[in-house]
Amino acid sequence: MFEMETHISCLFPEILAIIFSYLEVKDKGRVAQVCAAWRDASYHKSVWRGVEAKLHLRRANPSLFPSLQTRGIKKVQILSLRRSLSYVIQGMPHIESLNLCGCFNLTDNGLGHAFVQDIPSLRVLNLSLCKQITDSSLGRIAQYLKNLEVLELGGCSNITNTGLLLIAWGLHRLKSLNLRSCRHVSDVGIGHLSGMTRSAAEGCLSLEKLTLQDCQKLTDLSLKHVSKGLNKLKELNLSFCGGISDAGMIHLSHMTHLCSLNLRSCDNISDTGIMHLAMGSLRLSGLDVSFCDKIGDQSLAYIAQGLYQLKSLSLCSCHISDDGINRMVRQMHELKTLNIGQCVRITDKGLELIADHLTQLTGIDLYGCTKITKRGLERITQLPCLKVLNLGLWQMTESERVR
Repeated sequence: MFEMETHISCLFPEILAIIFSYLEVKDKGRVAQVCAAWRDASYHKSVWRGVEAKLHLRRANPSLFPSLQTRGIKKVQILSLRRSLSYVIQGMPHIESLNLCGCFNLTDNGLGHAFVQDIPSLRVLNLSLCKQITDSSLGRIAQYLKNLEVLELGGCSNITNTGLLLIAWGLHRLKSLNLRSCRHVSDVGIGHLSGMTRSAAEGCLSLEKLTLQDCQKLTDLSLKHVSKGLNKLKELNLSFCGGISDAGMIHLSHMTHLCSLNLRSCDNISDTGIMHLAMGSLRLSGLDVSFCDKIGDQSLAYIAQGLYQLKSLSLCSCHISDDGINRMVRQMHELKTLNIGQCVRITDKGLELIADHLTQLTGIDLYGCTKITKRGLERITQLPCLKVLNLGLWQMTESERVR
């Protein structure tokens, strides 16, 4: 018998490609510089599957896009845009994801020159903080990006209801839409998206995620439109929407597919609104009512009655006490995340109730809970599944630290 010594250079390219696929992106590039065999293996498409190329587009680089195509890369983030956007679109005809977040110098004109024909492969487009973009660009997008599933428009403050009408006309496959801080958008625009103006636009009736954070013109009428038209919606973010009220919660309470609802800093939502949600047919797994200062212990009783299947509940800075915790904990068997930071009325008694009953908790936020002491924390740290405990500025000395 004789022994054969196996060296890494003897591995088949297919095996090397499998190994390289587990590396960080920067290391994938480095192994290509080792030798010709490794370079060839590192260009295998399986190595780069799902990778997003991050590019500064400054000067011409003829090898850039052929190199990306060889590796099968179809997702691109543009970090800075000094060249025409059409340079990217022409160079990557099969692009699936284009992230232009923060490209402040992108204009309607630049986007118009790039989108001049159908791009059926493009599924994800991020234009967040592209502040010069207006409804004109949304017309181009609606015309040529018919297969788009994700559109991020957060901070595009020049978008109006007309832009939403164009989206509702052209983007029927859209599943996720972010309109954060689009301050001109009103109930009319949400009506377009929800298919309330069928004579002009079918609507985005396949939407599963809708972010309307800080859209100050919206009222409860928008929620009526959403509840009527967007039957597939799973996630709805209404944080900082000061114009919605408890009455709007009646509309949302019958959206049976809704899993996550964010009402953070919605100043006009009170215990009554939570009552409406709890009395409906919702099956929420996530609810955030942080900084809603009209919400108190009564809401916790309603949640225990009708929203007991929650896995995540955020109540930061709400006017809740140990009594509210007592009314809630025995029903919340599936709760994994509880955020009660800055709930200054919570004491060790509340923590003991949590520790005794919420045994599935993996994370709890107690930042700014000034009435809790080492005794209550010792009970919390004994929770069997706990992985995350946020105390913020709350300090324990080394001798007090729970072991």
